[in-house]
Amino acid sequence: MDGYMENAQGHLVPVEQIKPVDLARHELVMEKVDKAKAMQDELAALKGEIMNDVETFVSLSAEQYGVKIGGQKGNVSLVSYDGQYQIKRQISEHLDFDERLQAAKSLVDECLKDWTEGSPGELRAVVNDAFQVDKEGKINVGRILGLRRLQIMDERWKRAMEAISDSIRVTGTKAYFRIYERNANGKMAAIPLDIAAL
Repeated sequence: MDGYMENAQGHLVPVEQIKPVDLARHELVMEKVDKAKAMQDELAALKGEIMNDVETFVSLSAEQYGVKIGGQKGNVSLVSYDGQYQIKRQISEHLDFDERLQAAKSLVDECLKDWTEGSPGELRAVVNDAFQVDKEGKINVGRILGLRRLQIMDERWKRAMEAISDSIRVTGTKAYFRIYERNANGKMAAIPLDIAAL
């Protein structure tokens, strides 16, 4: 509405009742936010362009050898001819567990009950911690997968680790791109596109 501005509580306030410093602050914030949003759109467009161009290049390169690659597969590094620049595409998989994780937990609990009878509960606490959920109700994938690295010969433990392996499912993938430049020391350093890293 002309002549009014909405405040943080959602009330309409006549512009003439707003202090000049508050108006100036608002104008400064809005100007910078508009520029940041425009830059965000440019970065999103650049990411899309890099994603498509790298994908196309990898496919064209593979076709020279009679190979057809479908979709984003694995990590790729593309280096400039002079070795000064590098583009890295990394594919990250998001993992989750299905209901078979509960079977694994039951088997692990059986093992712990036998192993910790009459002894301190530290081992039980460590293993139970692996199965704890975070604030969002998600299980820490790394801690669960870490249990599989333990070389325990108990048959129940082995079945539990097999249940963990069988319960893993990929729920999505995400491509990350990083661009590097060789610095004065000869090491590749990331070209920061994060405003906080500049």
